[in-house]
Amino acid sequence: MTETTYDVIVVGARCAGSPLAMLLARRGYRTLLVDRATFPSDTVSTHVIHPPGAAALQRWGLLDKVAATGCPPVGRYSFDFGPITLSGAPGSAESPYAYAPRRTLLDKILIDGAAEAGAEVREDFTVDEVLVSDGRVTGIRGRGPGGTPVTERARVVVGADGRNSVVAKTVEAAVYEDRPPLTVGYYSYWSNLPTDTFEAYSRPGRGWAVCPTNDDLTLVIGGWPHAEMAEHRDDVEATLMETFALSPSFAERIRDAKREERISGMAVPNYFRTPWGPGWALVGDAGYNRDFITAQGITDAFLDAEGLAEALDTTLSGTKPYDEALSGYQAKRDARAMPVYQMTLGIASLQPPDEQTVQLMSALAGTREGQDAFARLNSGITSPAEFFAPENVGRLLSLG
Repeated sequence: MTETTYDVIVVGARCAGSPLAMLLARRGYRTLLVDRATFPSDTVSTHVIHPPGAAALQRWGLLDKVAATGCPPVGRYSFDFGPITLSGAPGSAESPYAYAPRRTLLDKILIDGAAEAGAEVREDFTVDEVLVSDGRVTGIRGRGPGGTPVTERARVVVGADGRNSVVAKTVEAAVYEDRPPLTVGYYSYWSNLPTDTFEAYSRPGRGWAVCPTNDDLTLVIGGWPHAEMAEHRDDVEATLMETFALSPSFAERIRDAKREERISGMAVPNYFRTPWGPGWALVGDAGYNRDFITAQGITDAFLDAEGLAEALDTTLSGTKPYDEALSGYQAKRDARAMPVYQMTLGIASLQPPDEQTVQLMSALAGTREGQDAFARLNSGITSPAEFFAPENVGRLLSLG
């Protein structure tokens, strides 16, 4: 049995774990990154990276590698509500585009980035146990491809291992603001369905979205209330086509297209978890999760990784006490994520907009500034707290 000491062990090497390990290794910390998967490999995902996420990739020096996969940049978002359609630019001057790369490509770029930064990477590694001593997490015990038990110790163990995080389960991380799954979604990839836009369609009780991805394919995802999951489980494709028929123009487009891969599905709970404690922290979906309908998962994971890397740096370097640094991480995370989380819950209800919302969207539809503002809200450039502030709503209403 081998025992070594790391500054940080990161469990989970996808959209939160690999960037975190990379950022810590770049700061000179001895970092171990483990994942039970091997890469490249796929995972269930909406895989839209909104402009704030693309800006993070740019800061890390990885955006050019994503673009080099042939994944097209997306500079326009469209929101079709039936009577009203809003179409605008989702980004800023510094980060104008979104991307939707296949996860087989994106996750490999991220984990290679961690390795190139100096993190030790172990794929096909199963964590059997998170070690705890006197109430403090001290390391992990697991097995690599050969099956030989290995114990590794660290000053901090980070769970970047998703909703079913073994770290979160071990420490019994407290849950708050939680809601059950609200929608169920199914997606696949289609050829002969060209678009250069992230298209979202909303109808009472139904929603779907379209975005270009690699290999001249288009991601199409549709969904309905979670309460209807069992009702439509036996014929998902037929229900999707019935959903698409709610927009005759889109139904005509997809009728001429071809589905190239199997249909995958997802339904996720909504929650925040306390993301830190003695010797441990959580990042990405392990720390909080929201319905996929706003496609914020990857972007959230990137920004969360940056926030935790900064907090761990301040405490591992001795600049701040551990409790102060990590409680600050949680406060900043919640301040950024909570407004988007609450907005996501509202959208995931799949209810028709109320009269006030219809009035606002009608005003926005009349101007380019208004439509761009709505696109930036949905891309995460503008916080819902800022967008829906009374003074801003008043200004937007005056545009129409």
